[in-house]
Amino acid sequence: MKRRTIWLALFAALLMVAAACGDSGTTTTGAPDDTGVTTEGDGVTTTAGDGAVLQRDLEFIVVSHGQSSDPFWSVAANGVADAAEDMGVSVSYQAPGTFDMVEMSQLIDAAVASDPDGLVVTLPDPTALGDAVRAAVDAGIPVISMNSGSDDFADLGVLVHVGQTEYEAGLIAGRRFADEGVQSAICINQEVGNVALDLRCGGFADGLAEGGGSSQVIEVDLADPTGSQQTVLSTLNANADIDGILTLGPTGAEPTLSALDELGNLGQIAFATFDLSPRVLQEITDGNMLFAIDQAQYLQGYLPIVLLTKFLETGAIPLGRPDRVIMTGPQLVTQDVAAAVISFSEEGLR
Repeated sequence: MKRRTIWLALFAALLMVAAACGDSGTTTTGAPDDTGVTTEGDGVTTTAGDGAVLQRDLEFIVVSHGQSSDPFWSVAANGVADAAEDMGVSVSYQAPGTFDMVEMSQLIDAAVASDPDGLVVTLPDPTALGDAVRAAVDAGIPVISMNSGSDDFADLGVLVHVGQTEYEAGLIAGRRFADEGVQSAICINQEVGNVALDLRCGGFADGLAEGGGSSQVIEVDLADPTGSQQTVLSTLNANADIDGILTLGPTGAEPTLSALDELGNLGQIAFATFDLSPRVLQEITDGNMLFAIDQAQYLQGYLPIVLLTKFLETGAIPLGRPDRVIMTGPQLVTQDVAAAVISFSEEGLR
């Protein structure tokens, strides 16, 4: 059994110490080695002192529900690739061809069978993926979740989650809409079955209700932008009182922008979205959208690779707050900062 089994046992002990100490933020163990020497052992090669990056004999697998060709997930995949280069480790990014929990579960099972040094997963449906993730943990493979699963990862034995708490992000959006005086809104869900998106719409509804408003969920298919546009058009035509729209990602936002443009309502209806794209950022800059909620998916791809590498080398990992969630969002991108963010988006970093 690899040294990771020892570190998993150590991590369990660290959690007990952290609970006893209260909100300490980060738990570490051991002393830093600042001698500048290279150490080798148990498949890990590291160096300190000269700033050089050496290749480590570590192999990680990332299993995501989002394809690297998707505009959102391509940024997360960039983070994975950059972290692999910076850490000097080998990483494979894998995803099902579509939003398919059966196929994703099979990918996780295959990853476990290949016995990697660490595993990173998204958890859009913890119930469907739970057995596969628990099998990885039971096999002694350290697992970190990213992006989705902030409410359920701990129950599966996952070390930490890197992302945002989805309900709270939706709640922030709902309250901002309420501040704008929105009374009747729609929440457009482009990936039905993704628990994280359900939480966003739920938080949005609760936040809007605080100002006396209400919302309904409209389902569209991210793989069919033309059909999504038509669904939004028909919904707006049938409900003249709609004065607010929240989309849950660029694959929902861009067809909605096209629908509003076709109706001549662009900039006339309060509109915001989760996540960024070049068009979304431009529309915010132009004043046609209120804001975007950025969860910094580049960091969601980058940080787990760094954390796994250092966990295997030191046995320590940041525990995050709240509840072992290392928060990369929500960050509101509004008109006053959108133009500055565009350059980062063009570089595949936001």
